[in-house]
Amino acid sequence: MQTTKSSDLPPQPTREESQPGATDSASAFKCGQRVHSTGDTRRIGTVKYVGPVEGYSGTWVGVDWDDDGQGKHDGSHNGVQYFQARGLKTASFVRPHNLSSGITLLEALQVRYRGTSTKEEEDEMYVLSSTNKRVSIELLGKEKIQNKLSRFEELTGVSLSFLGVSSPGPSGQISNTLPNLKQLDLTGNLLSDWKDVGIICKELPALEVLNLSHSSMLHDTVEIPKLHNIRILVLNHIGINWKQVEMLKDSVPCIEELHLIGNNIKEITLSSSMRVEGFDYLHLLNLEENCLADWNEIMKLSKIKSLEQLLLNKNSLNEIWYPEHSTSDGAGNESVGRNFKPFQSLHCLLLGGNNIKDLASVDSLNSFPSLIDIRLSENPVSDTGKDGVPRFVLIARLANVKILNGSEVSPRERKDSEIRYVRLVMTKYNDNVEELMRLHPRFAELKRFHGIEDVKAPIGVFGPQKMSSGLISVTLKCVGSSIGEKQPLTKKLPSTTTVGKLKNLCESFFKLKSVKPKLFLQEEGTPLPTLLDDDMASLMEIGVGNDSTILVDEVN
Repeated sequence: MQTTKSSDLPPQPTREESQPGATDSASAFKCGQRVHSTGDTRRIGTVKYVGPVEGYSGTWVGVDWDDDGQGKHDGSHNGVQYFQARGLKTASFVRPHNLSSGITLLEALQVRYRGTSTKEEEDEMYVLSSTNKRVSIELLGKEKIQNKLSRFEELTGVSLSFLGVSSPGPSGQISNTLPNLKQLDLTGNLLSDWKDVGIICKELPALEVLNLSHSSMLHDTVEIPKLHNIRILVLNHIGINWKQVEMLKDSVPCIEELHLIGNNIKEITLSSSMRVEGFDYLHLLNLEENCLADWNEIMKLSKIKSLEQLLLNKNSLNEIWYPEHSTSDGAGNESVGRNFKPFQSLHCLLLGGNNIKDLASVDSLNSFPSLIDIRLSENPVSDTGKDGVPRFVLIARLANVKILNGSEVSPRERKDSEIRYVRLVMTKYNDNVEELMRLHPRFAELKRFHGIEDVKAPIGVFGPQKMSSGLISVTLKCVGSSIGEKQPLTKKLPSTTTVGKLKNLCESFFKLKSVKPKLFLQEEGTPLPTLLDDDMASLMEIGVGNDSTILVDEVN
């Protein structure tokens, strides 16, 4: 008999200790069934084959594991393809007694809240003393807490994540056991049939929050009853597409939050209308970590009137736009009423980690009627290392933003940013007014609002322009390890001072003999300082405004 690695197709498998849901009979398993490895409820997979394997005795179960690298092959062995796995190393052949078909919800409840700690678990509860010896930890009030959690009828929130739940259990038992349950976390279990989910929810009339993340649900959502009490539904990483979401929405008519992270959604697939309809109470839609690349797909969500927060971080979007005419859907289709405004209630739009490059996309955000909270971090347009613009430029271009990249925009920061922005633009454009207005649509408005006059060259009898009119106050702080402790210096410098000139001045100010300085601009609301690496750029051109702080580091 041929042998392979001990973890797959062992010639003489050893019987493991019996676990809940484990079985010796291969007949207990069928293709498409969700299982987990006996003794490891986090190693979850789908049965793809039940039967003999050439060269080995008995019946084997072919499993395609959810996580990459947990298997040994692609469903084939010795040149025979028994089933097709997701990847090259996601599949295993397993003896039936090494697999569990799961337990009921109430059995999982007993395990989680009435199970006793094993000696091994208690041995792991320790801290290290000053002499590096283990000191056991005793949890004060542990028995009191356990006693409270064991009174199931009083529980309002339950977490049964990764416990192998595969079925609701006998009818009526859940409702009798958990009459007051409002929140249920079933992350990473073996449930796959929406009908079972419907049964669980029906037996929990007070349930408002349901988390089914990291489950592998069947595509058929037709048999779910109406669940009027569900307010928050979390379906992260379950492989759902928008067509299924459309079928599901009628079952949760009062839903307020819908989380769909990491489902590989590429498009908002609709059967009839041009836009998503329904979801009358939906306030938050989370579509982070999907594969949305076309803004036209996002516009299909614009008719959800109650939508206040749209989370689109870590997709593949490369542009943003807002339709010029509110009665149009953006593609020229006059499909809605005269008073319709796309995304009329949206006040939070998170777009971090996409591929947005152009400032026209940033400017389009001003057209959203209620938008005040925006995230653009981790996009080329906001990465100064990739020809993006600094925070102050984004603030100046976004007229209504109050929170940018998670940081509040204070009135002072807004004023300083807008003034710096206007002065920066004035250094770049002289006579080409048309190009200036096209590239900087808020320039004229901001220049007028802040009373900033044009800078004129000194001529004739008026004499030279006063030096003080172009001075800015800059605080210089040394942060280099070999520079030593030095008091920060505040200097008034001409706004035309170049970065290269400022480096020379720093060498003089701080008496740096053998150290070459490297400068960073530290800005309010920005987590990391910006490297000033263009020696020919002036302080005004790079956005250094009055009362700015520049960090003086050393070149490695």
